[in-house]
This record gives sequence, C-alpha cells and structure tokens, in this order.
Amino acid sequence: MAEEQQKSQSIPSWERELIERLAFAGLHEQRKARRWSIFFKALLFVYLFVVLALALRNGISDVAGPHTAMVDVSGVIAANEDASADNIVAALRDAFEDSNTKGVILRINSPGGSPVQAGYVYDEIKRLRKEHPDIPLLAVVTDMCASGGYYIAAAADKIYADKASVVGSIGVLMDGFGFVDTMDKLGVERRLLTSGRNKGLLDPFSPLKEDEVEHIRTLLGQIHQQFIQAVKSGRGDRLVDDPTLFTGLVWTGEQAKQLGLVDDLASPGYVAREVIGAENIVDFTPKADYLERFAERIGAAMGTTLFHAVQGGMGSLR
Repeated sequence: MAEEQQKSQSIPSWERELIERLAFAGLHEQRKARRWSIFFKALLFVYLFVVLALALRNGISDVAGPHTAMVDVSGVIAANEDASADNIVAALRDAFEDSNTKGVILRINSPGGSPVQAGYVYDEIKRLRKEHPDIPLLAVVTDMCASGGYYIAAAADKIYADKASVVGSIGVLMDGFGFVDTMDKLGVERRLLTSGRNKGLLDPFSPLKEDEVEHIRTLLGQIHQQFIQAVKSGRGDRLVDDPTLFTGLVWTGEQAKQLGLVDDLASPGYVAREVIGAENIVDFTPKADYLERFAERIGAAMGTTLFHAVQGGMGSLR
C-alpha cells in the first residue's frame, strides 16, 4: 500500500487529470452508445408493429382467398361513435374493392341513432351496389335492428334476422324534459335572453309554446317521410300493407318476416355459407382506434427515448 501511494504521488498532476478525463470520456461514450442502441431497438419494434397493424387492418384478404366480407354496425349510429358513417362507409368500400370478396354481410346490432349518419350509409350502399353489381350485400340482424339501424338495412339486397331479433321502430323522435313547475316550487326565476324569437326553442326551463311544438312536429314528420321512402325504395313490394308498419313499433324476427321487413331467418355464418357461397369470413370492420391508441403510447415512449438519447449525446460533448 505504501509503495502504491508513493507511485500515485510520483505521477504528475497533469497526467492524473488526463487519465481521469479519458476515463470519463470513455464512460460518456459507453452511455451514449447504450442509449442509441435502445433507441434503434425501439424504432425497429415500432416498424414491426406498424407492419403487423396494417396487415391486420387490411384483413390479410390476399391470403384469405375467396371470402365473405363482414362489416359490423354495432351500437349507436352517430358521428363520434364506432358506428359512424365514416367508419361504416370506409369499411364497405374496402370490402367491395377487395378482389377476393364474393359477397358482403352487414351485421347489424343497433338501436338506431342519427338519421343523417344512417342516410349517408344508405346512399353509399346504393352507390356501391351499382358500381359492383356482381357482389351482393346482405344485412344480417343479431339482437336488434331498430330505427337508424333498419334505415341502413333497408338498402341491402336482402335482410336476415334471428327469430328473437328486435326489428323495426320506423319512426323519428325528439325527447327532453320540462322543469317549469320544479323551478316555481324552488322559487327560481328563469332569465333567458335571445336575439331571435325562437332562439330558445324548446327550452326545458320555459313553458312550451304551441307554435314551436307544431314546428318540431313538422320537422320530425319530414324526416319520418324520408325514412319511409327509403324503406319502401329498398324493400319494394316485399312489404305487407299493414297500418302499423311505420308507426314506430318493433317486432320479433318472426313477425318482421311476416310483415316483409326481413326476408328470412338466418345467422351470419349460414348466410355466408349457403347464400353467398363463401364460408370463409373476413372482418373489414375498422379496428384502428385501439391500434392508434397503442401506437400513440409507443410514439410517446419513442419520443422520450429519443430525447434522452439526444440529451445523453449532448452531455458527452460537455
């Protein structure tokens, strides 16, 4: 120990300082190399993930061969929901444009929703059928196909349902609440200022005005007639002349078949196998939301890794 201390003391200070600097520089280079290694490994992972995601999103239809394309209409039909017109239309276009598609099943389980969104899908189905006359589109109802859901189904070549499915509700509604008496009991005064006489239309804290109610009824009546015309155009003479058909009632699949609202009772698998003749089903329903969320998380992690890698590189230059 004494000899090592003497040797250490015998080394000039400038040499010790140089050795320390070289040692620290080596450590910085090792850290920088490790950070860049992590970065490039993460980058490779993201690349592989994106390739896999795109393959899954496209259904790998080329590998699947001749198939029946499936598009789900599930839940409320609205602009910001999974069953939005944008999502459904995009999936239908992909399904029809796939060279291996022998037929398209629109699997519906929806209580309805926006007549505008349903109308968009209805019109697009009509356009796609004209553009691809050799590819049939068949609607298959699972639990429910009501209101806007049936609006969409009416555009299909045929509609199938289960005997216990709920079908119909061909009508339009606008609902709300009135709190006028409640406010009176609580002693609350409503102060509503508008720049137009009808700007406070159907305000829940103000008494109903008959002219406003009549206006809304006219509006709903027009939308209802549009719905009825779409159903009649799609179903034609298959509809039974029944006075309750367009009153907003719902029926079971068996009753709907008797009324001409559906053509037969069958499951998606049966329709693919026996009607379309392509038992292999490829799901074209958009699944991008989950992939995008995961990709966003990966992107955030990649950004953090890159930041630290660059920061580590800058640190080594100090």
